[in-house]
Amino acid sequence: MEKNYCKKRIAVYPGTFDPLTNGHVSLIRRGLEVFDQVIVAVAHDTPKIPLFNLEERLDMVNAVFAPEPRVLGEGFQGLLVEYARNRGASVILRGLRATSDFEYEFQLALMNRRLERGLQTMFLMTDYKWLYISSTIIKEAARLHGDVQGLVPDVVLQRLQQKYGTRKN
Repeated sequence: MEKNYCKKRIAVYPGTFDPLTNGHVSLIRRGLEVFDQVIVAVAHDTPKIPLFNLEERLDMVNAVFAPEPRVLGEGFQGLLVEYARNRGASVILRGLRATSDFEYEFQLALMNRRLERGLQTMFLMTDYKWLYISSTIIKEAARLHGDVQGLVPDVVLQRLQQKYGTRKN
C-alpha cells in the first residue's frame, strides 16, 4: 500500500490550559519541528473547576501564538479521538514532566488507541526548566500573590493579575 507523503501532518495537543504555561508553549513550539500544524485543543469538558472560562483560555492561546499561523487554538467537547479525527489529525501530542505523569498518560494513550486505532500518541518530555511547573501550581502561587513572571507568557500573567489582583510590595 502506497503512503501519501504529501499529506499535511497535523497533531492535536489537548488540555485544559488553565492557564497556558511556558511549559505548554515550549512543547507546542517543539511540536512544530515535527508537525505541519499543531491544534491546541482546549477542553470544554473537564472534571476541574477552571479559573478561566473556555473563551478566556482560547483567547490566551491564540494571543500567544498569533504570529505563528501553524498553531490553531480551538475549543472542543466530547471524545478527543472524535475531535482529532474530524480535524484530520493523525497524532495526539502529549507532554511528560516526570514519571508520575507517565502512568496516567499511558492509560489515556491506550484508551485512545482502543477507541481509534489509526490515531497515534506522541510524548515529548518537557524542557528541564519547566519540569516543576503546572497550571495548578501557577494558579496557587498567583492567588497568593507570588511572582509567576517568566513561568507564563506575558498575556497570561496579565490575566492572572486581573483575576487575583497585582502583587503588593
